[in-house]
Amino acid sequence: MKICAPFAGIVRYVVADGAEVDTGDTLAVVESVKLEAPVLAPGPGVVTHLAVADFSDVTGGDELLELGEK
Repeated sequence: MKICAPFAGIVRYVVADGAEVDTGDTLAVVESVKLEAPVLAPGPGVVTHLAVADFSDVTGGDELLELGEK
């Protein structure tokens, strides 16, 4: 499952490749001006791929990471 940025900003990852996550865990945070939005796991899984580098600029809808099944 592809996890995308909610809006344009700078992405900061909270998880690494291979990390196991549960529903509601914070995967990353996207920050724009003074607004921070956590990107939460929609379900349990394993982080299989980080699409961009930590602290990269992203736009809304850009893929941040891929979440595979546990």
